[in-house]
Amino acid sequence: MRILGIDPGLTRCGVGVIDVGPDRRLTLVHVEVIQTAPATELPLRLLAIRQALSGAFDAFSPDRVALERVFAQQNLRSVMGTAQVSGLLLAEAAGRDIAVDLHTPTEVKAAVSGSGRANKVQVAAMVRRLLNMDDSALLPDATDALALAICNAWRGGSGAGGGTAAKSTNLTPAQQRWRDAESLARRNRGSN
Repeated sequence: MRILGIDPGLTRCGVGVIDVGPDRRLTLVHVEVIQTAPATELPLRLLAIRQALSGAFDAFSPDRVALERVFAQQNLRSVMGTAQVSGLLLAEAAGRDIAVDLHTPTEVKAAVSGSGRANKVQVAAMVRRLLNMDDSALLPDATDALALAICNAWRGGSGAGGGTAAKSTNLTPAQQRWRDAESLARRNRGSN
């Protein structure tokens, strides 16, 4: 299965593509960051991103798409840009009849690192390790897009960022940590 992960942003939009084998092994296919200049008019920025996203769909033919769920931040301008880019992606995927699964940042961190409180450096290190990448520096938007795709590969999707814990006994260390974190979270919710 091929998964396209998108970390939406108006200035920097992360795009990560991975393949997932039947044994759940991950292979890096492509990673990039689409960038637009803040001084450029909004319609032209959105057009450039739409064209780049369409090109990624054409070039990599994903089976599924993983998108970061937009959440409220203090900076309204940032939220609006993220929401606008998310809308472009949702429309592009719908036009191609490809399901899009939404994942929260905490869910992605837990799936990749085993902790929903991991910082960007820890997530990036795990992404590089899981995809057997060298230690070359990638923009955080790139590693975030790959982390979204990995989360989607391991958690599956419900269209709303859901999914269930892996039942396999052949889990990677990161998958085991994620499963343990999910179990603990469920127990904690039940005791409250």
